[in-house]
Amino acid sequence: MSSPAVAPPAALSTRRRLQAALGTLALFVTFGGDGVRNLIGWPAYVVLVSLIALASLGVLLVSRPRVKLRQLPLSLIAYLALALISVTWSHYPGATMLTYLGMAMCTVAGVYLALMFTWQQVLTRIANALKWVVGLSLAFELFVSLFIRHMVLPLSGAVYVGDKPPLLAYWSRNLLFDGGKIQGILGNSNLLAICALLALLVVGIQLAAGTVRRGWGWFWVVLSAAAFVLTRSSTMIVAAVAVIVAVAAVVIARHTAGRGRIALYAALAAIAAACVSVAIVFSDRLLDLFGKSEDLTGRTEFWQRVIHRASERPWFGWGYSSPWVPGQLPLDEPLVRHHVEQLHAHNAWLDVWLQLGILGLIIFGALILSLLWRSWFCAVDRPRFDLREDRPYSPIALLPLLTVVVLVVQSVAESRILIESGWVLIVLFALKTKQHRVIMGDTAS
Repeated sequence: MSSPAVAPPAALSTRRRLQAALGTLALFVTFGGDGVRNLIGWPAYVVLVSLIALASLGVLLVSRPRVKLRQLPLSLIAYLALALISVTWSHYPGATMLTYLGMAMCTVAGVYLALMFTWQQVLTRIANALKWVVGLSLAFELFVSLFIRHMVLPLSGAVYVGDKPPLLAYWSRNLLFDGGKIQGILGNSNLLAICALLALLVVGIQLAAGTVRRGWGWFWVVLSAAAFVLTRSSTMIVAAVAVIVAVAAVVIARHTAGRGRIALYAALAAIAAACVSVAIVFSDRLLDLFGKSEDLTGRTEFWQRVIHRASERPWFGWGYSSPWVPGQLPLDEPLVRHHVEQLHAHNAWLDVWLQLGILGLIIFGALILSLLWRSWFCAVDRPRFDLREDRPYSPIALLPLLTVVVLVVQSVAESRILIESGWVLIVLFALKTKQHRVIMGDTAS
């Protein structure tokens, strides 16, 4: 007599594997969006992200994950509502609706990841997507240096001002054997740097949590570290220092309470004030150290123009548009750097002020501050869901805090936090830290 068939664990079922693959694909496309566009072009890219968004929305509608309505992130909802309402006063309503559709699709991806997966499964999805980005980037640069041996333009066609392609327009500059700055499949060293740094963080957390084989884990740590070093991104070097400070603060906070934590917060505030003072007093030397010009590679000129334009409509802005759409810009004249038109302000906070005014800046600031607040206490407090007070800390509890710290540092020099991977991660952690505050080493798929 044959024994009855045993159903596989839910995490190993075909349905769950497909849902996990969809989550990883969504993250890969948002992290590696520039690379995908360089390969297949904008039309095919729009079709791809639309299919991913529709599939994610379909799974959510069928699965109907439990949502605690009283624990929805109100600042996130307010920001989404304000961006949509801004079409009524937008200086470029077509661009507002077009880019809002993109933000909506990223929001769906973030909601899908937050509601369909446990904390450990989220860590696995992010790690897998980043490994693909880092691995393909190093393989791409190696292929260019070994076989092509010259700079490469995007297959979909480069966009630039003038007759001759500038350096910024190239997909790869064939610099791997020259020590960088490599750009990887993203065609941008700064974007590859943040992917490499985040990969270091998530794989390190996996190693600490014991959810990845140590050999493979250290292999990806080495590859991610190599990619990070070869990008030579000054912004991400600052972000890495901020991460180290955050980890040290978490370790200290976990061993202190009451007045001890108050002293820690005072010390952190003093350190922040000291860093700002040093940056102001020794700005020239610091810029030389990071290989930057006095105008921060053209950023100060961009910021001045954005501030001047934003001050003309200070309270409600010129209308949502992240990124800016060529031909429908918030500025009178486009920002051009080395013959390449820039489609953001190179500072997320100025971008929000330009688009949604002081009101938008207040709401966005509330979103980030509340997310940092919840992420901090997720990291420093022991898991509590019953009377037991001695449950062990989970390394995964560091995931939202360290990720948001990196994004906030990046937001000073880039506006990526408002689009694609940056916005997906903000939505993911804003929702999940509200819905599932206790972070433990649960079972992953």
